[in-house]
Order: sequence, then structure tokens, then C-alpha cells
Amino acid sequence: MSNQKKRNFQIEAFKHRVVVDPKYAEKTWKILEHAIHEIYNHNASGLSFEELYRNAYNMVLHKFGEKLYTGLVTTMTSHLKEISKSIEAAQGGLFLEELNRKWNDHNKALQMIRDILMYMDRTYIPSTQKTPVHELGLNLWRDNIVHATKIQARLLNTLLELILRERTGEVINRGLMRNIIKMLMDLGPSVYQEDFEKPFLDVSAEFYKGESQKFIECCDCGDYLKKAERRLNEEVERVTHYLDTRSESKITNVVEKEMIANHMLRLVHMENSGLVNMLLDDKYEDLKRMYNLFRRVHNGLSTIREVMTSHIRETGKQLVTDPEKLKDPVEFVQRLLDEKDKYDRIISSSFNNDKTFQNALNSSFEYFINLNPRSPEFISLFVDEKLRKGLKGVSEEDVEIILDKVMMLFRYLQEKDVFEKYYKQHLAKRLLSGKTVSDDAERSLIVKLKTECGYQFTSKLEGMFTDMKTSQDTMQGFYASHPELGGGPTLTVQVLTTGSWPTQPSVTCNLPAEMSALCEKFRSYYLGTHTGRRLSWQTNMGTADIKASFGKGQKHELNVSTYQMCVLMLFNNADRLSYKEIEQATEIPAPDLKRCLQSLALVKGKNVLRKEPMSKDIGEDDAFFVNDKFASKFYKVKIGTVVAQKESEPEKQETRQRVEEDRKPQIEAAIVRIMKSRKTLDHNNIIAEVTKQLQSRFLANPTEIKKRIESLIERDFLERDTTDRKLYRYLA
Repeated sequence: MSNQKKRNFQIEAFKHRVVVDPKYAEKTWKILEHAIHEIYNHNASGLSFEELYRNAYNMVLHKFGEKLYTGLVTTMTSHLKEISKSIEAAQGGLFLEELNRKWNDHNKALQMIRDILMYMDRTYIPSTQKTPVHELGLNLWRDNIVHATKIQARLLNTLLELILRERTGEVINRGLMRNIIKMLMDLGPSVYQEDFEKPFLDVSAEFYKGESQKFIECCDCGDYLKKAERRLNEEVERVTHYLDTRSESKITNVVEKEMIANHMLRLVHMENSGLVNMLLDDKYEDLKRMYNLFRRVHNGLSTIREVMTSHIRETGKQLVTDPEKLKDPVEFVQRLLDEKDKYDRIISSSFNNDKTFQNALNSSFEYFINLNPRSPEFISLFVDEKLRKGLKGVSEEDVEIILDKVMMLFRYLQEKDVFEKYYKQHLAKRLLSGKTVSDDAERSLIVKLKTECGYQFTSKLEGMFTDMKTSQDTMQGFYASHPELGGGPTLTVQVLTTGSWPTQPSVTCNLPAEMSALCEKFRSYYLGTHTGRRLSWQTNMGTADIKASFGKGQKHELNVSTYQMCVLMLFNNADRLSYKEIEQATEIPAPDLKRCLQSLALVKGKNVLRKEPMSKDIGEDDAFFVNDKFASKFYKVKIGTVVAQKESEPEKQETRQRVEEDRKPQIEAAIVRIMKSRKTLDHNNIIAEVTKQLQSRFLANPTEIKKRIESLIERDFLERDTTDRKLYRYLA
């Protein structure tokens, strides 16, 4: 094959010319034109589409595409003009129906025509950059029907009138509306927007402007918001039924602007029904509605937040500065917790757990809790009340919930070290008197405090628990080494490490002789087993169980404080004692003695003593007797002392002074830490850094920081820069 001579093939044109009938184009077009007429007249069933397609194909092939295209435009235009007249003639409600019917007919006709002229659509039109058949049909419909002088305005007015009727509660033909709007959308975005959407939005704005004015004059805030919400939902529903989905944001913006944004402040501050009233009356549904509507508009949520914040601050300020409400610390803290619970519920159920609202709530609480300098003391007293034994009906789980709430208030305190001072005092009293719900609850709170403020904050508190455990072991050792003490009074001593426990002034008190001898034996035992230690008795913190006999041979076991025991034991040797005699014999400080006698003689059901004259207060001229008529259905009678209460003014000053003293080394330590790492720092920055470092414990006073800097300069830890007096240097 390869050796064979290659043959060259060549295709040549016909030798004779192909002659086309000069009237070919005209004849063929007449056939096609007739077919288009038949299609528009609904007589397409008798047409041969294959033959018509071939005719159109041949016309394009023989370069008669232009004639075919212009003929199509002319024929369709004349039909559409006829259709336009028929639509214009339709009366009333039939207008849209006629328009819809003719539009459907036009679409079907257009589909058939496009099928016949498919070859022209694919070859001639792209090469000459003319409009494709389907698009051409839509454009001609737009120009001859939708934009016809007598149809355009009528169509818009009819559509807007139907929407208005629907807004006022009438039922309209939504299917027909959907078809007409779909027609406008099919004709191109600009037709839908210019011929319908823009006027629709303008008319809607006017409608809602008038409606909102009418509503706001006659409705309260809650009802107005319901109406606004309903209108918004209606518009969204309208869009889903028969408008372009892209219109949703535009129409909802109109409703939001006219019904919410323009009346925002008036709604929030509406008398007797605005935001403040909703908050006071716990109207969760209304608040949720307000939140959901206002979040849609610019500055809506910030408006709610500002009003809520100022309301909380105002009510909180009244709460913490009202002298009446400060009389009972436990009630005071409970009110704070109730207030916090109330707003937490509102934020979670109505404000979608919005973090910005939570932050506003926290800052408001922090603001007003710190307006009352006694808040740390009151919170500690509240804890003391909750953690005491004898809290009826409170399970450990409930105590845990209460502790979590207390920790929440604790976080708001700027002076956490003041709380620590009081908490330590109250914890000491609970541990020493055994009046605690459970050690687990106490330790749980300490763990929470440790997590919040670090090890430094709780190390001494943990030391108190260690001392209680060590004391148990010490007592076992004491009785093991003194077996002869088995028959007499029993002594239980708690040995407290001075640094861990709140410092108490060593109060003198003359113990009964029996107890005094026992105490001396313990002192000898303890100092014999521990070298280099000193013991000082804190009689004001002790308790005692004593057996007493009353008239008619009634016997009871009384649980009393050490002071009360000292007083009662005096009556073994006397029937009547004056206040002065008791004071002289026991040497108990006057305020404590009065409190002690008050609980022994004036508490109904616990009055083992009686006094003359009978009065509510203890006077220095009073005389006391054993109450022979004392009776109780219990064998064991607990005679409480006055519970932990608010400090008196001098005590408060003293605690404050101790707190200020404790702060000095902490401020100095912070300054040295900062200067050690920074080497040089100016005055303003050192104040800012120290404040930041210490804010987890207390709010450092700039004046105090300045004094500590001066003190450190005197002790050669720091020095001032020679040229810039506000610049400090660290001296290694």
C-alpha cells in the first residue's frame, strides 16, 4: 500500500448554477406568517411543525434571515396590539384575569414560534447580535401591553388597590396576583422594580406611617408591639405568596422604619406601659416581642439596654441607700439576689440570653452594690445565716445553689478583702460553736473563693479547718495522759493558730473554780508537748453544757456560751444577784454581759433567769433571780446568744482600719513586682498597673499608692529620676 501512488481527491462545484426562485423567500415567509397567525388564533393543531421548521431553516440557509426576523417582529407586534385592545376593554375585576389569560396564551404561542424558528435562533441571531426569539417576545409584550398608555397606570393602581384591600382584612385572589407579579418579574428585574416595587414601597410607607400614628395614640406599648409584629408577619407572608423574595427585606424595612424606628423612644418611655413597667410587672412575652422587633432597627437594642440599665441602677441605688432596708443585712442581700434572679430570668427568656444585656446587668449591679460600703459585711452575714445549723428545710443542694448566688454577688464587690475580713470572723464563730450546716458546704464555698481569687485569698481560711482537726487529736492526747479526769467536768479546747484566725482582743473573764483548775492542767499539758508556744484563752468564743435544777424538781441540760455559764454558775451560791455584782464577779465586758443577760432573762421560753424590774433592756440597777417557774418540753435547752449582727460604728471603724493596714503591704508588694520587671516607670503608669494588679482583691486608692511609693523610696527600694521627678527607678 505504501508503495502505491497516492491519489489526490478534489471536490468540485456543480458545473451548472443552482437557480433559486426569486419569489421563494416571499412564498416561504407567507407560509410561516400564516402559521404564526394560526398559532395566535389557537388553530395550531392543523399545522405541520416539521415542515414549518424546514421552511424557516431554508430561509436562513438562503440568507433570508433578516426577512424572517423583521417579519416575525411585525407579525407579533400586530397581534399584541389586538391583544392590548382586548385587555383595555376588560372591565373591573376582569381586567387582571384578561391580562393573565392573554399572557398565558402569548407564552404558549411564543414557545411554538421558538420551536419553529430554532435554527434562526441558534445561527442567524447570535451572528447578527439580535435579540433571541423568546426574549424578543417578552420585550414586545412589555412594550405593547404592559407599557401601553391605557394599561400601565391601570395595572399598577389595580395591584396596589388589591394589596390595600388585603391589608384592611379583605380576601383577594392571591393566585391571580402571583401570576401577574410573576409576569412582571419574567419581563426583567427593571420592569418589576420600576413598574411595581418602587410605587408599592412608597404607598406602603404612607400606609404604615398613618397606621402607626393612629395605633400609638390609642394603644399601650404591649398592644402596639403586637400590632407591629402582626403587620411584619403579614408582609413576610405576602412576599411568600405573590411577591419577589428579594422584596422581603425592602418591605420589612419600610414597616420597621415606620412602625418601630420612628416611635422607638416614645414606645420605650410610654407612660404606664413602657419598658420600665414591663420590667416591673415581669411581662416576659411583651419584653421578648420588644427585643425581637427593636433588634431589627438601628440602635434599637442599645435603646432598650440604656433604659433597662438606668432603671436597674436607680432601683438598686434606692435599695442600697434606704436606711429602712439596711436594718436587716440578711433581708438586704436576699433582696439583691431576688433582683438578680428577676433580671436573669428576663434576659434568658425575653432577651435571647444576649451577652450585651448580661454585661449591662453585671455593670449595674457592680455600680450600686459598691455604693453601700457595708455590702461586703452584709454578704458575709448572709452566708453566716445560711451556713448555720438549724436552717429548716434547706437541703445541701439548696445551700450549694445559694452559695453560687452569693459568689455572683461577691464578684461585684470592689473590696473583696473587706468581705474576707468579715467572712473570717463569721466562719470562726461558726466553727468554734459547731453551728455549721456541714463542713462540706463550708469547704465548697472556700473552693469557690479560691477559684475566684487565688490561693492567697483562702490559705488562712483553710488553716482554720486544719486547726479544728488538730485540736481533736490534741484533746485525745490530753485525756489519755490524764485518766483521773474521767468523772469531773469535761473540757474541749480548740487551739487556734494566731495568724489564721481573726485577731481577737484577749478578754479577761473569771471562770468558775472547777473550770479554772481544768484549764490550768490543759495549759501544762499543751506547753509540755509543744515547745516555744504561748496560750491565751479566748473565753468570749467558747460554749458550755451545764445541768440545772429548777422549782418542782425539773431538770434540764442547758447549752450556753462560756459567758452565760460564768453568770449561771454564780447562782449556785446566791439566790439574788445585782447587775453590778455579776459584773464584778465575772469581769465580762459590759456590752457582752448585757447581751448575755438579755438572752438569759428576756427571751421567751429560754428565760432561766428573771429580772426586776421587768423591762426590755438591761439596766445597771437591775437584779436577777433564778426563774423557778422555768419550764420546757425539751430536756436539752439551747440558749442562744445574740447572733452575728451588724457591727456598731466603733467596731466598723476598727475593722476598716485593720483592712487599710492589711492593704499597705499588698500595695507595696505590687509596686515592687512591677518595678522589678519594668525597671523604670512613670507615676501615672505605675498607678494604673498597681490598680489593675490588685483589682481582684480591692480598688486601690491612688493617694495610698503614692504614700507607699514614698515609703519605698525612703527604704531604698525605688528612687526618683534626677531630671524627671515623675519617673521612678527600681534599685536592686
